[in-house]
Amino acid sequence: MIHSSLKELSAALAARKLSAVELASLYLDRIDALNPTLNAFITVDRDKTLAMARDADARRAKGESGPLLGVPLAHKDIFCAEGWTTTCGSKMLANFVAPYDACVVERFKAAGAVTLGKCNMDEFAMGSSNETSFFGAVKNPWDTARVPGGSSGGSAAAIAARLAPAATGTDTGGSIRQPAALCGFTGLKPTYGVVSRYGMIAFASSLDQGGPMAKSAEDCALLLNAMAGFDARDSTSLERAVEDYTRALDKPLAGLRIGLPKEFFGAGMDADVRSAVEAALAEYRKLGAATVEVSLPNSGLSVPAYYVIAPAEASSNLSRFDGVRYGHRAAAYGDLNDLYCKSRAEGFGAEVKRRILVGTYVLSHGYYDAYYLQAQKIRRLIAADFAAAYETCDVIMGPTSPSTAFRLGEKAADPVQMYLSDIYTIAVNLAGLPGMSIPCGFDRGGLPVGLQLIGGWFDEARMLGIAHQYQLATDWHQRRPALAA
Repeated sequence: MIHSSLKELSAALAARKLSAVELASLYLDRIDALNPTLNAFITVDRDKTLAMARDADARRAKGESGPLLGVPLAHKDIFCAEGWTTTCGSKMLANFVAPYDACVVERFKAAGAVTLGKCNMDEFAMGSSNETSFFGAVKNPWDTARVPGGSSGGSAAAIAARLAPAATGTDTGGSIRQPAALCGFTGLKPTYGVVSRYGMIAFASSLDQGGPMAKSAEDCALLLNAMAGFDARDSTSLERAVEDYTRALDKPLAGLRIGLPKEFFGAGMDADVRSAVEAALAEYRKLGAATVEVSLPNSGLSVPAYYVIAPAEASSNLSRFDGVRYGHRAAAYGDLNDLYCKSRAEGFGAEVKRRILVGTYVLSHGYYDAYYLQAQKIRRLIAADFAAAYETCDVIMGPTSPSTAFRLGEKAADPVQMYLSDIYTIAVNLAGLPGMSIPCGFDRGGLPVGLQLIGGWFDEARMLGIAHQYQLATDWHQRRPALAA
């Protein structure tokens, strides 16, 4: 059952081939066996999980049905879940038990999904390798000496190793798509505002977006149906008509125009990544699509713009963690200012401190106009580049990451090299566009390569259909590491 799609799991539950309790127990046993090696989960509570599974079985016994009723999944530990420890991968929140559910968690509960646990992540979602977590680095199931990507690395490792059939993630600069690429499955970052941020602990409020992570595009469509929708509690949530994100899955690709940005195919991409991406594009041409060259002239400025805007917003959002109201508090301090300083010094890790300092600097008097304001202007230009490109194409494709999974510790001492891991993904967040990564091959070392799809605003259904048609014609998304045999 661990290799089944969400649709197959739902059908098995509906046919009473197994119960939600049996299915949840299967995954919990795998977590017990493999999590000590992978470190994908921070919190697992068997009693809570089985109680949810029993409730799902009771709902089915009463005649209720639904595509996710009784289906287990994992949540990135950035989403508040009532009664569950919600740490955000930080010492600052190591003992914080959420008193309420995030909107995403709430909606999955309403759909009857069963929570398997809370997944490890880079501290406060700041990182591209899942090495900044207070709870230790997550290992890539394809090679445990390598990173799974970040910041949603725990969710990624859990799916790849079949510790969960699906998981939630968040994407601020590529944190769903990059780990999906490095671990060989499908991840979708929706248009900004489509999924509520209520109860999702904030890193950079104008960039953060929750999304689904699963083995296939079809699975992601089912998950997004549950996740998406207007939420009055989130001021950035968009009030739009309810969509069925599975509606375009069976649409043929004849006439599809795929835009290939020349900026995505220059220097800096590994040869094996280039080869796999080009082979995927060739497959799309066989399926009836045509490729056209487009240009995103300001995309080269996305990394510097992002690393001004994101730290600026982080410095503001993380000011609430002061050792007074909740979170870590220093054991010994002299006065209130000393309490602030010691609690934050002890509670935050090195990468979070680095970004707080950068963010505070670019927002300070005399530097706001020179840095933050200029970065926001570049952000507007990047969005305009995408809008111009979509005049001649329907979807943009290219690599998700410039390389496959790198070794643990390889880039930890060089923040700039780490930041460049997201060079192809960051522009999507700055523009608020939907983007996804699907598996498209392997390098010579047997590590997965991801193909990135970038759609127009609110184009998730079409993107999922484009990905699904490719996955019907190929089996890259069905490949699995030896750990998941």
